[in-house]
Amino acid sequence: MKKLFFALTLFLSIAVAVNAQDYNTGIGVRGGLSNGLTVKHFIGSNKAIEGLLSTRWRGFHVTGLYEIHAPAFDTPRLHWYYGVGGHIGFWDDYDKHPWFDNDGSHTVIGVDGIIGIEYNIEPIPFNISLDWKPGLNLIGYTGFWADEVALSIRFIF
Repeated sequence: MKKLFFALTLFLSIAVAVNAQDYNTGIGVRGGLSNGLTVKHFIGSNKAIEGLLSTRWRGFHVTGLYEIHAPAFDTPRLHWYYGVGGHIGFWDDYDKHPWFDNDGSHTVIGVDGIIGIEYNIEPIPFNISLDWKPGLNLIGYTGFWADEVALSIRFIF
C-alpha cells in the first residue's frame, strides 16, 4: 500500500510540475538588431534553457541562456523571465562595424543577461516575447553591448 501511495504521489507531482507551464518547447524566429533562430525548452516548472543563433554585421552569434519564468500581472499565459548565459561570436572583414577599428576577423566570447516578457496564445500553439539581452564580451573585442532588444515568435508544443 505504501508503494502504491508513493507511486501515485510521485505521478501527480510530476503531472502538476509539467502543467505548471503552458508549453515544454518552443522553436521560432527572433528579430531585432540581430536576427536569427530561438529554441526554448523548459527543464522545470519555471526554469528554461534557451539557445539563440543570430546574425549581425555579416557574422554570427551562438548564445545559451538559463531563464527563470514567473506569472506577470495576474494575467493567464503572460510570464516575465530573467536569466544569464554566455555567447560566442564570429565576424570576418566587415568595415562598417561600429565598434571594431579595423576590418579583420574577430571572435568574441562573453556573458549575457536577459529580461523579458512572453505571452502564450491559447487558440493557436504560438507565443510572442519581447526581451532585452545585454552582453559583456570578455575575450576578443571586449566591451559591453546593451542594444540587443528583440521580438521572438515561437511555435510551442
